[in-house]
Amino acid sequence: MSPTGSAIGAGLTGIEATLVRLPRPQSRSGGGTGGGRPPRARHALVRVTDDEGVSGWGEMPDADADSWRRLVEDFAPALLRHPWHRPTEAPDAWAGLAPCPAAAAALDTACWDLWSRRRSTPLAHALGGVRTAVTAAVTIGRQPSLESLVMEVNRQVGAGFRAVRLRIGPGWDLEPVRAVHESYPFLALQADAGGRYTESDEDLAALRALDEYGMLCLEQPFTADDLAAHARLHRETGTPVALAASVDSPEALEAAVRAEAGGALNLAPSRLGGLTPARRAADRAADAGWDVWCGEEEASGVGRAAAVALASLSSVTFPSQMPGAGVRAPRELVDPPVRAHDGIAPVPLAAPGLGHEVDTRVLRSVALDSATLVRARPAAPERSG
Repeated sequence: MSPTGSAIGAGLTGIEATLVRLPRPQSRSGGGTGGGRPPRARHALVRVTDDEGVSGWGEMPDADADSWRRLVEDFAPALLRHPWHRPTEAPDAWAGLAPCPAAAAALDTACWDLWSRRRSTPLAHALGGVRTAVTAAVTIGRQPSLESLVMEVNRQVGAGFRAVRLRIGPGWDLEPVRAVHESYPFLALQADAGGRYTESDEDLAALRALDEYGMLCLEQPFTADDLAAHARLHRETGTPVALAASVDSPEALEAAVRAEAGGALNLAPSRLGGLTPARRAADRAADAGWDVWCGEEEASGVGRAAAVALASLSSVTFPSQMPGAGVRAPRELVDPPVRAHDGIAPVPLAAPGLGHEVDTRVLRSVALDSATLVRARPAAPERSG
């Protein structure tokens, strides 16, 4: 094994990217899915390999055509040319490129995985994590009725989940939260509004009325660019406002903190550009007194494994999102699968890196497209006659 201080980037021999289509995780009653989303999503898996044959993996969930193109044409070639000693230096490779957080996140995570494996260190420890397990929360989407909602919550609570995140919107907010709270008064509840509300009198009355139920937080009630509306609601209510789409970079988080626009953060590496900026954001949010949780719910096994490692940080204080009980999961790309058991997701500490291995046979069987980039070797010097 090379000394850990050697420049890894200079020793990268190749980057492989594979585009796959997987079913979205979906329960029998729609928990964890939102209305109108297609039943299948495209993901990109990337593997970076060094000159000693050590590899690291990352994932770009919900990869559209543009982000896939940016990954293979811009971001991966830039990383292949860029020497780095620590994974925190890898993002310098694409500093001059137009932003594409999802592409950056896939490669950044792969660099962290590779670096951790070279050091024979679990990714959680490499990031500074302190937990051996994380409490999991399950997301439940809109249901056909209040009765079916309570039945779905009952199923998840029976499976050991201690926290539930309800997706709400105008016309489906106060009554479902009340129904769940009355049935499970000691359950940790969050509400994800998904930017569906405005500051109309009717919407604000509904949002203020949610205060009565002691929720952990109300997530993203207004559009991503309206920090002022979030700040006004945050000042008026006892339920902390949480931000998700509003925070797509550490700089955006800094602006939100200055605006006092919230008190909690949904931390998603693919939205922030990878584990490096996500770790910075978690630390900054904690310094500001905000609660934090990891919400990479759209990811498959590689992305979920990275999110579990990130959730082991002491700055992550709320339960983090995992697939719920009874979910028809897509074909697992990693072994062992990344799941919660009795509401707890273990942090893999007995193996280096992510602690989960990608099953390349399954990966090939679901592949839609692939690209392989190989580092150009310097030409041998000409020998004089």
